[in-house]
Amino acid sequence: MTITIGVTSDIAACRALRRIVFIEEQGVAEADEVDDLDDQAIHILATQDARPIGSARLLTMGNVGKVGRVCVLRDARGTGLGAALMQAAVAQFRAMPGITKVKLGAQLQALSFYERLGFTSYGPVFLDAGIEHRDMVLNL
Repeated sequence: MTITIGVTSDIAACRALRRIVFIEEQGVAEADEVDDLDDQAIHILATQDARPIGSARLLTMGNVGKVGRVCVLRDARGTGLGAALMQAAVAQFRAMPGITKVKLGAQLQALSFYERLGFTSYGPVFLDAGIEHRDMVLNL
C-alpha cells in the first residue's frame, strides 16, 4: 500500500473528496462548499495506491497562507493522514517567500487536532456552513 501526498492539478479529484466529506457526510450545502477560489488555489492531494483519499486547498493573501477544505475519507481517518496533509500544506507555505503565518478556520471538534500541529486558536466561535468554527494561526 503506497500513500503519496503532493501538489496536484487534479482539482476534480479534490472536489469529489470534498463532496463526499462536506456535502454528503456533514450536510454542508453545495452552495457553501463550491466557490470560485479553486482556480487560484494550490491543491494538495493524498492518494493510496492511486485512489484519492484526502485533500487540502491553499490560498495566499499577502503574507498569510490560508489552509482550507481539509478532508480525509472516512476509511483513512485515524491513520495520521490528516496530520501529513497539514504538514505538506505548511511545508508548501514555508517554501513561499514572504509568507509569515498560516491561518485556518477549524471546526470546533478538530481544534485539538490542529493544536497538536502547533496552531493556536483565537477570536470567537463562528458559524461556517452551519458548523461551529474558530480561527487558528501558526506563525512560521
